[in-house]
Amino acid sequence: MITDISGVVDGLANGASRLIIDKASLASQTAGRFISTWRAIGQPAQGAIPTTAALATLDTVGAMRFSNQVDPIKSYFAYGFVACSNATATVEIHDRLAHMGGLVLNSTASQTTNLPLNLQTLNLPAARRGSADYGDIQWWLEVYADGGATASNATINVTYSDDTTGNLNTIAVGGTLRIGNLLGLDILRPTNKQDVNIKGINSVILSASTTVAGNFGFTATRPRAAMPTLVANKAEAYDWAFLGMPEIANDSCLTLLVLPTTTSSGTLRGGGKVIHG
Repeated sequence: MITDISGVVDGLANGASRLIIDKASLASQTAGRFISTWRAIGQPAQGAIPTTAALATLDTVGAMRFSNQVDPIKSYFAYGFVACSNATATVEIHDRLAHMGGLVLNSTASQTTNLPLNLQTLNLPAARRGSADYGDIQWWLEVYADGGATASNATINVTYSDDTTGNLNTIAVGGTLRIGNLLGLDILRPTNKQDVNIKGINSVILSASTTVAGNFGFTATRPRAAMPTLVANKAEAYDWAFLGMPEIANDSCLTLLVLPTTTSSGTLRGGGKVIHG
């Protein structure tokens, strides 16, 4: 087991799985809005548009590859480097826990296709979940095919960690959501639900058709590390101390999110090491 710096050094030199980052840019994005690279081509491979609610795992196409370990050996993200064709973007590595898709942006009916997406009923392993109250998890509305420009708001019904259900505050989905757009849901919890966390999505209702069906769904992720870029096309390297050396649970579906300062995700190239010990 890794218990001191010498174990980290040995792991980096002799006991690591190599991560590869080589992702094409996704265009027509919004500065300051998170982007999922799930559907970007490159390495890791382009993930499929999900349908039925399901856990995502190490074996899901789109995940970064590393070697599962046998207790008591653990895995940790201990080194990363990345270059982005855009300046001052932040690249984050998340464990994509679960996802679903197949919802449309041109219907005002209550949509439950491929829902619910509930982490408890999907038996998400505790090692991937983190906090027992689901507080380590981020929830997103993820776009897989462009919607229309007509203004519309989405009302999303969720299940909370205390097993109550209710609607989140509405969120705008008109104005042509683009492939890869991520809309954060956790900040939409109403005032009386700020002390509990989301563990499932039940349904969604749009206030108006955006006029284009598109395709969207919901995704749950657990953030593991962030790597800021400062200058376009200049690789920035980050060691275990900066990254915090988060533990990477067996079967984690490691994926890339980008927070851009411009209107594309930018081409990403880089890599890293998940060490074992």
